[in-house]
Amino acid sequence: MQIGAWSGEHSRLMGLDEVGTARTLREHRAVTDALVAQHGGRLVKTTGDGVLLEFPSVVDAVECAIAVQTVMAEVIE
Repeated sequence: MQIGAWSGEHSRLMGLDEVGTARTLREHRAVTDALVAQHGGRLVKTTGDGVLLEFPSVVDAVECAIAVQTVMAEVIE
């Protein structure tokens, strides 16, 4: 199972604060990369703020997506 994700705000935010946006993206990726690994996934490709991930099963992919959304909601608040 493959999942693609992106924020859609990367270009606008980079234009406003390149250093801060790059730092935030690195921090968020550190969190999400760990969750992907915990769910048996692997990073296939990155494109700026986008990622293509591969998981051994649909269940692993969905559980990881839920975990990422839960953690990011806490981080953003």
